[in-house]
Amino acid sequence: MSYQHKGLAEGRWSKLSFVEQMANIGGEVERALNWQSKKNKEYSMMAFERSLELIDLTLENEKRYSRLREIARLREALVDYFYGENEFLSSESSWRKYFLPFTYASRINR
Repeated sequence: MSYQHKGLAEGRWSKLSFVEQMANIGGEVERALNWQSKKNKEYSMMAFERSLELIDLTLENEKRYSRLREIARLREALVDYFYGENEFLSSESSWRKYFLPFTYASRINR
């Protein structure tokens, strides 16, 4: 598999805390949303695919069942929002609200 985040895929990702991982995923989702609002579908999808890559790296490393469930549901809802019919009724605002606490917490913990 070809990774966009090669350094992270080679093991650096597993050294980050769960909060840091979620904040990084949120950063890619934020980029995807920003490009989407600028009507640049290509760049939006590229950022979204990078977020999926980070989610998959998190799923590979996570051992706690409760977190695995949340991350798997997150992946499902994001795919539904960007590729599907938005059956979960997600919005740009709801995604920003979901990831904001992770970003804030990761900055506090530095």
